[in-house]
Amino acid sequence: MKRYIAFDIGDKRIGIAVTSLLDDMVLPVETYHRKNLNDDLKYLVEQAKGRSVQKIVCGLPLNVDGTPSIQTEKTLFFIEKLKELTNIPIETHDERYSTMEAHRVLISEDMGRAKRKKYVDAIAACFILEDFIRAEQLANK
Repeated sequence: MKRYIAFDIGDKRIGIAVTSLLDDMVLPVETYHRKNLNDDLKYLVEQAKGRSVQKIVCGLPLNVDGTPSIQTEKTLFFIEKLKELTNIPIETHDERYSTMEAHRVLISEDMGRAKRKKYVDAIAACFILEDFIRAEQLANK
């Protein structure tokens, strides 16, 4: 049974999602509001270790055409710092459209803008992790 955690890393918030204990679904954990680099890194490592995950998946923000952006560089810097604090394997996964899809789902649930802001990053992390798991399953067939 593989236990994974996903982080949707933004400038102000980080969405967190995790696979369930039965490894049959992905669940949103929370939207973490960033404080400073050291506190943010420490918190995410604690989340991963506390859930005994075998892998950390970080969303990689790319432009629509697949090229890197300024946000890509910021995220890669953050991931390198995260790698310095844990021996849990860390992989990146294309996160294009994950936030847009999360907004679409929350809007379809008739959720207002203020309430969506509280959940959208964690839901986006779910989409990133689900897509990563699907891609991993396809690669192993």
